[in-house]
Amino acid sequence: MEFMNVSLPEEIAREENLGNYDKALKLIDRWLKKDIPSWLKKRLIFEKDRIKVLLSSYPYTEEEAIKKGKEVIKSFTEEEFYKLLEEGIVDYIVVNGERKYERRYAYNIGYALPEYKERIARSESVEKDRKLLNERLNSLIKGDKAKEYRVKARISLKIEEDVKDKVRVWLPFPKEELQQKDVKLISKSHEKYTLAPSEAPQRTIYFEGKSSEEYFVEFEYTITEWVNRVEPEKITEAKGSVFLEEQPPHIVFTPYLKKLAYEIVGDEKNPYYKAKKIYDWITLNVNYSYVKPYAVYDNISQFVASNLKGDCGFQALSFITLCRIVGVPARWQSGWYISPFFTSPHDWALFFVPPYGWLPADLSFGGRYRENEELRNFYFGNLDGFRMVANSDFMKDFIPSKTHWRSDPCDNQVGEVETMDRNIYNFSYEMNILEFNSIN
Repeated sequence: MEFMNVSLPEEIAREENLGNYDKALKLIDRWLKKDIPSWLKKRLIFEKDRIKVLLSSYPYTEEEAIKKGKEVIKSFTEEEFYKLLEEGIVDYIVVNGERKYERRYAYNIGYALPEYKERIARSESVEKDRKLLNERLNSLIKGDKAKEYRVKARISLKIEEDVKDKVRVWLPFPKEELQQKDVKLISKSHEKYTLAPSEAPQRTIYFEGKSSEEYFVEFEYTITEWVNRVEPEKITEAKGSVFLEEQPPHIVFTPYLKKLAYEIVGDEKNPYYKAKKIYDWITLNVNYSYVKPYAVYDNISQFVASNLKGDCGFQALSFITLCRIVGVPARWQSGWYISPFFTSPHDWALFFVPPYGWLPADLSFGGRYRENEELRNFYFGNLDGFRMVANSDFMKDFIPSKTHWRSDPCDNQVGEVETMDRNIYNFSYEMNILEFNSIN
């Protein structure tokens, strides 16, 4: 999707900035009747979908937003809402003259302001997960032997609209690489399927069927806690890697990002310490935040560097980009965070330093432990075992290929759906932990 770096014609951008999306769509149709460069044409065709995705991310009127805030934040008041709105904390856009509010704006208040964090209730399963993770991290830091876990899980998908045509469905499936092995397909919803090889950068299981059907897959895998003992003085520089290159639109060596990267690393020559300085800068300066669908953003790394906020994938992409700028190969790894109590989509990064090879860096988990230096530092070069790895790169094609735009053009953690004519955005998914056992 390199065409995302193509700027919109100024009259279209102006109407979008003013919130006149109906007019912007009409202008796009007018432009598409012209003889225009191929990338500009792709950008404009995609922009029509991008506007729909953007508007779906801002569903609440002001009255609905205040009500949602009271549901999410304990003792939240209307006065607080307007105060935070004035301070720029509440996320909204103007749509045809009316303010509309972002779907998860209330949760982001908790991420942005520490005084609100404890007012946002967490479920019992999340509390149990946090307790288990903290205990396990402290044991590993004290020298406990890395554990292996045998995990059985399930993901199911349901299409939320009536589609007459045949639908094509891709669900994420575990890879065998680095910390993950012994992957096994247990059961699936359809007899006929295509399972991508483990070498696929984004591994999937593919089905065809009807919109009224449920699609699911159950699988098993073994995951190992990834703990490294690195001697930085033994590290040499990596050369000639594809993971040093730009990958537009989100890994682009813009003037600002180059300036930032070299400000962070200074005169440091050791690749390991370069990566550590970048890790420190992100985990200490970039706040976790829910974001809109990735398809909405022109350049994710630039967004993070300019706004100092972003979710796990945004932070991982920023780390990858800054590392590549200063000559440290870095790449994507993602799938799920999954423990006996909780599971959720999650992204992190890997960086390459000879002679150790690939090492993990989980930026958002490191940033979570900003007040605990030992735990924050753990996630540079090490990784807990509460993971399912489905992707080893981003913005890569599926097997078989998808024909239309993806709901998430960067990653695949929850699935994709399309017909022969269009992408399907309206679907729900459920991730279930079936078994989670330590095997050593």
